[in-house]
Amino acid sequence: MRKLLNEELDRLTVGEYKESKKIPVMVVLDNIRSQNNIGSVFRTADAFRMEGILLCGITATPPHREIHKTALGATESVNWEYREKTTDAILDLKKKGYQILAVEQVEGAEILDQLVLSPEKKYALVFGHEVRGVDQKVVDLSDLCIEIPQFGTKHSLNISVAAGVVIWEVFKKFSL
Repeated sequence: MRKLLNEELDRLTVGEYKESKKIPVMVVLDNIRSQNNIGSVFRTADAFRMEGILLCGITATPPHREIHKTALGATESVNWEYREKTTDAILDLKKKGYQILAVEQVEGAEILDQLVLSPEKKYALVFGHEVRGVDQKVVDLSDLCIEIPQFGTKHSLNISVAAGVVIWEVFKKFSL
């Protein structure tokens, strides 16, 4: 086997990406403190053609050196907006017909691999602070909470890892 060169990967240009069909899913970052995590989520959102990202609260916004280090240009391809309050962003998304899916360990959470989505609906995936998780006020506004099953001694994943796992699982439920 031979590793493929970047130019052999047949990737979209930023312009082509902007014009391409997206999965009807928004990513909401609720008070993410690490710019490296933010950049990683941008890169994952680009890889799986998410509709966009809402950066909320203390979540840093591009341009930022630490975000760019892990985003590798995805801040140019993925649409994003900043909102001061996550709850306001969630209420706006609800008005636009999005179902809000918080990724959080709560009573009655839906286990990720059992999640059923409708291709005709729009969704917003909410990921929370590295230590405190998704704010309870945001959980209260959510239509459903998703839990990633874990089988080790730790009770959580890094937010960028959790986003990768959830976004991939959600992507598989849609077809481009």
